[in-house]
Amino acid sequence: SRKFELATPTAFGSLHHIATLHTPNLAKMSAVAAQMQASCKISASAARIPTKQSAASRVALKALGKTSSKAVFASRPASYKRVQKALTVCEAAEEDCVGIYCIPYDLKTAAGAMPDTWKKPIVVAVSGAAGQISNHLLFMIASGEVYGKDQPIILSMLGSSRSREALEGVAMELEDCLFPLLREVRIGIDAEVVFEDADWALLIGAKPRGPGMERSDLLEMNGGIFAEQGKALDKVASKDVKVMVVGNPCNTNALICMKNAPSIPPENFHALTRLDENRAKYQLALKAGIFFDKVSNVTIWGNHSTTQVPDFVNAKINGAPAEEIIGDQKWLENEFTPTIQTRGGALIKKWGRSSAASTAVSIADAIRSLVTPTPEGDWFSTAVITTGNPYGIPEDIVFSMPCKSAGDGSYEVVEGVEINDWLKTKIAASAEELTKERECVKHLFGEMGGACEIGKEDTTLPGQVEAEI
Repeated sequence: SRKFELATPTAFGSLHHIATLHTPNLAKMSAVAAQMQASCKISASAARIPTKQSAASRVALKALGKTSSKAVFASRPASYKRVQKALTVCEAAEEDCVGIYCIPYDLKTAAGAMPDTWKKPIVVAVSGAAGQISNHLLFMIASGEVYGKDQPIILSMLGSSRSREALEGVAMELEDCLFPLLREVRIGIDAEVVFEDADWALLIGAKPRGPGMERSDLLEMNGGIFAEQGKALDKVASKDVKVMVVGNPCNTNALICMKNAPSIPPENFHALTRLDENRAKYQLALKAGIFFDKVSNVTIWGNHSTTQVPDFVNAKINGAPAEEIIGDQKWLENEFTPTIQTRGGALIKKWGRSSAASTAVSIADAIRSLVTPTPEGDWFSTAVITTGNPYGIPEDIVFSMPCKSAGDGSYEVVEGVEINDWLKTKIAASAEELTKERECVKHLFGEMGGACEIGKEDTTLPGQVEAEI
């Protein structure tokens, strides 16, 4: 990739170039591979075959040993380190690669250099990278709309064995966009490879609820996935990685992921409720007859489910209380609230699929709220761990609350927000739901006891359509 230089120059270049070389002389490729094996001293048991291979690469790599049962394909070598570790030909043998991101630019030349005003590149890992949400989000990230116009990006995209072809297609599209800030692209199906050195992990992929499936079944199925991803993050990601869980049921999935990553601070884990906040702002603006940028201080309390609580009590319109501007308490309680709670399902009925573009935009909004200072007096919604919260919400669940940030990726829960009797009752119901969900999945993070007592009613909001992880 653009961040590499070869430590051992050779006459035959890196294996990335060999593996993608189109040549009828496959016998010659085998000889080159044999030369590599001798030069690098790679044992047959240590060699790995990429998941996707050209005819030339299959022959070349056959000389290196057996096919790995843990196959990975990527658009950059797994050996990349943030300390600019040099890439050897031996390390390049580990994975396949895609397009321009395979080229080993020397950072000392103009080909690999970046403007002095740019920040140090960050690694952004995305699961469910071949899905509809990611198809919008990845291009926003690569363009600089999310992390800033001076923030170089290394995109590391996680898919499944079924989506590997689609991941290559995404990488090709990213190439064709010529994003200056996109310095590297990785694609893979192994979380421990894709999450390596991640500064941000956006966990979008999750399996949808199938016909006849109980909510407890959905929690168990997706919980196992997020437990494994948490372990991978704990093992290979930056210890200050910020994790945004989107795959539903996202609050409890975030809790499971967090509990399986004990070396990462619990406060670094978020579940996405920004889409709900955006929806609430728009509906309040529509009712008030003003543009939505005049609506502020909107909180989504609780679970990203139909028990969520869109807070109109503390919301402001042009700096004044929303209740006073709208002047219709019945509408706020009986129409506005259920409209936000069920907006996702209503969209599916109209559109025939769950929200993708608006979800991607809300992920971008949620990240921007963490990497830019919160305007004075305002706040944003994100679901975070409740330990030590000022509102008496049960401890050790991931619950959406009003937060503010200094713009360094951290946040603090805003104190002093009014909780009237109406809000208190609704917040308690959402907290009870999340507490019950926690009891259903506590075995996934090593806690025993408890019983799964959630009802059969589906309160989970629709998520990503694809069953791609």
